[in-house]
Amino acid sequence: MSGKILSIRALEVLDSRGNPTVKCVLKTPKCTVSAIVPSGASTGKHEALELRDGGRRYGGKGVRKAVANANTALSKAITGMDCTDQEAIDLVMLELDGTTHKSKLGANAMLAVSLAACRAGAVHKGVPLYEYIRSISESETIRLPIPQLNIINSGKHAGLENDIQEHMIFPMGFKSFSEAMRAGVETYHQLKAILRKKYGAQATLLGDEGGFAPPIADVNERLTLIMDAISQAGYGKKIKLGLDCASSEFFKNGTYTLGKKSYASAELIDVYRQLSKAYPLVSIEDGMAEDDWEGWAFLTKQLGNRLQLVGDDLLVTNEARIKRAIQEKSCNALLLKVNQIGTVTESIEAANLCVAEKWNVVVSHRSGETEDDFIADLVAGLGASQSKFGAPARSDRVAKYNRLLEIEQELGRKAKFGN
Repeated sequence: MSGKILSIRALEVLDSRGNPTVKCVLKTPKCTVSAIVPSGASTGKHEALELRDGGRRYGGKGVRKAVANANTALSKAITGMDCTDQEAIDLVMLELDGTTHKSKLGANAMLAVSLAACRAGAVHKGVPLYEYIRSISESETIRLPIPQLNIINSGKHAGLENDIQEHMIFPMGFKSFSEAMRAGVETYHQLKAILRKKYGAQATLLGDEGGFAPPIADVNERLTLIMDAISQAGYGKKIKLGLDCASSEFFKNGTYTLGKKSYASAELIDVYRQLSKAYPLVSIEDGMAEDDWEGWAFLTKQLGNRLQLVGDDLLVTNEARIKRAIQEKSCNALLLKVNQIGTVTESIEAANLCVAEKWNVVVSHRSGETEDDFIADLVAGLGASQSKFGAPARSDRVAKYNRLLEIEQELGRKAKFGN
């Protein structure tokens, strides 16, 4: 049956923070599919533009302009195209927008259409979405990722300033995704019991990404509590730690400020070095600010041989910035967020560029998520070694984990896990 796109309809819906976002419903002769776009809180300034309306409605966060762009310009250009030609669809949208950061039509409008088209393509090819993504990305294998579980939220995800944002566990010492997930969930619940006993019920309130947001100012104390939870859950050396520092949020005028202390780049790297000696730390994301290229190069020179150093705000899933980072040896892993760049094709190109350099690729959610589980199929189809979908709580996060559990079951003995 023809994969001709019959219609595209966009509408304004809500994300996990109750803010407006764009949903696209796409019809072909064979199917009706939909996709919803996520939104970040600590966003990099080099990300593709998330088009918002401004004004008083929804506090300026309405997306009627983006919806209108999808329903007019994008619909006119894409209707009639073959949904199984993802690259052609995305290229038409890119040419129609014609700007570097999708500032004419909005990355949120374009991504909604791109994701929906990808879903429809899988239906018309008669394969699961992850297999379709594997085929169009030319990935060598389908893989279930090591899950990065953000179990203590801080920084902007918990309403705090000048603070390391995410404290994650990496259940690495397991043979399957489901085993790793179970260990992560058990550790998460063990941490909840520890926090409740030590600080009271208020310490178990959740941040945007489902992690706990206890009133603890010191990163060492947070990591110690996580280590206690890992030990009490019975997983010892099987679970490692990771940090998303989101350092662009506490960088100003060449200085990093954590709490009440200020640091130059080299001094902050010493803080990370000491943390990596004190705890089984395997990954640091956004250790330096988004434009501190010199700091990133020094960080990688100092710690890159023993730590995964993940570029998020630095790279923003953007091919040009990734190429610069490769040339300057700025980091050794990519955090891939589809809404940072705005199309499936560009996301795949970013991942493939990193794989060619033997970098790890971490497919990530946003703090403002939705029930859409597209990125679960994306991480599996790309064969990426890690996912970052938040804590094992809140349905917007758990939807992704549940989809990965389904994929593992579908693959059966063929399921590959981790690196």
